[in-house]
Amino acid sequence: MTSENEKKPKVAIIGLGNIGQVVAANLARNNRPVILANRTSEKATKLAAKLGRLARATDIASAIMDTEIIVLAIWFSEIKDFLKKYNSELQGKIIIDPSNPIAPDKTGGFTKTIGENESAGIFHSAYLPKESKLVKALGTLGAATLENASNQKPAKVLFYANDETSINGLIDELIRDCGFEPFRVGSIDQSIRLEVFGELHEFGALGKAVTLSDVPKL
Repeated sequence: MTSENEKKPKVAIIGLGNIGQVVAANLARNNRPVILANRTSEKATKLAAKLGRLARATDIASAIMDTEIIVLAIWFSEIKDFLKKYNSELQGKIIIDPSNPIAPDKTGGFTKTIGENESAGIFHSAYLPKESKLVKALGTLGAATLENASNQKPAKVLFYANDETSINGLIDELIRDCGFEPFRVGSIDQSIRLEVFGELHEFGALGKAVTLSDVPKL
């Protein structure tokens, strides 16, 4: 029997590092179909086999063309070129950007790779393909918390920001299917709040995953 979740739009996960793998696993566990693509195709094939019947591996271009929602779980430094390379395939798509503009520093921590008052969300919005819609989401928690806090009761919050409010229902649905409670903070110009060092990031002022009852206090 096909569940209601299985009838929802498929989600393509492009890039299967820590965040990409966790998002894919969370969605599959909650009966949401996923299409997996990675620069190394073998990695996508192995993960699809592990996740079961709701996961399918394919090449990057096909993954984009076969879905409405694309999670770009790749490094911040690679997204600009990705948006240019797959410009035609990405036109009209919903693009989820969980990236953080950071790199390791010499002390074992991380440093921001763009200006202190700049954000990945604003940066990438300048390179969007025609009629595509950018959503800053799925990046406010580290991979370990994104995995371990999924499907908790009460649900933990994942914040997001976007300009196109007509897709809010789809984004809320996606985040709930990841096992979290969605909370939109505003337009894409609020992205900096959701990125590492920002006030709503686990590795920023927030410091932890929170429930919806904590949000009014923020």
